[in-house]
Amino acid sequence: MQTLTVDLGDRSYPIHIGTGLLEQPQLILEHLPIKQAVIVTNTTVAPLYLDKFSTGLERNGVAVTPVILPDGEEFKNWETLNRIFDALLESRAERKTTLVALGGGVIGDLTGFAAACYQRGVPFIQVPTTLLSQVDSSVGGKTGINHPLGKNMIGAFYQPRVVLADTATLNTLPDRELSAGLAEVIKYGLIGDLPFFDWLEENMDRLLARDPEALAYAIRRSCENKAAVVAADEKEGGIRAYLNLGHTFGHAIEAGMGYGVWLHGEAVAGGTVLAADLSRRLGHLSDADVERIRALLRRARLPDAAPDLGVEAYLKAMEIDKKVEGGKIRFVLLRRIGEAFISGDVPAEQLAATLEGHVLPR
Repeated sequence: MQTLTVDLGDRSYPIHIGTGLLEQPQLILEHLPIKQAVIVTNTTVAPLYLDKFSTGLERNGVAVTPVILPDGEEFKNWETLNRIFDALLESRAERKTTLVALGGGVIGDLTGFAAACYQRGVPFIQVPTTLLSQVDSSVGGKTGINHPLGKNMIGAFYQPRVVLADTATLNTLPDRELSAGLAEVIKYGLIGDLPFFDWLEENMDRLLARDPEALAYAIRRSCENKAAVVAADEKEGGIRAYLNLGHTFGHAIEAGMGYGVWLHGEAVAGGTVLAADLSRRLGHLSDADVERIRALLRRARLPDAAPDLGVEAYLKAMEIDKKVEGGKIRFVLLRRIGEAFISGDVPAEQLAATLEGHVLPR
């Protein structure tokens, strides 16, 4: 097991990465104020890991209440959130009852938001079971739900007490979900870690083959990058926005296609290509740089282009984005591979050219 720390002063917390962590209840027990936990999971993860995880806690005297939600991005909404609140109230959960998110990014975001709201804040633990959630969404305290007009526009910054990333759960992850997680892994190399991007080019086949050593390294390196950024800028007042490379376009893709049609990581991949193309049009990246990025996305079995939603649909969706300031969309772009920057002064004609120039990948 490897342990990293997200340094947030008295709210700092560990990220444990390793195999078989679901069967090590001591990693959870020390973070429970009282021996009462509500485990939120979904219909896909519950049959695989709920019993294994909850049994260890129950053997140590923890009263466990499971909440099993439907699986899918389309369920990341108020209705599903209320199902968590219903379970908390019906089980008479207290202010020191701990909510545990056992699942991917949707479960983590829903559970964290519920924890931030219930009795104005109860303890919260992340147990991510997908690559995307292990390298990105479980770390940093962003929680929330989607709205039909915009993704993740309703939520709260609320940090977990601990993150438990059991890499053994990736053995049951569908290939498409594994690739979706790799989009976020690639992002870390693009925004500020060129040596990691180089490593990914050399080791992508090992990651797709689920080589345990390669996966553990990629997860650790990704978490190290994110932990450093979150410690420096917890609430996205500056450099944390770099973590949104591809996401402004990607969220528009998810909303435009319909939540769940493209996985989040697939939409981020398409959005990353648009961000790279726009960076090229603004004179930062070369044609070879853009192709290098697209080639790595293809090798990760991800889209290397974005869907043709039409310029107006893209603009309408992107205008409802957390990075809009003073009515201007602020884009995360690349000065070079390994160096991101933010710009709110993108010429309309350059943006339109980027949006018109990419259609669905073959």
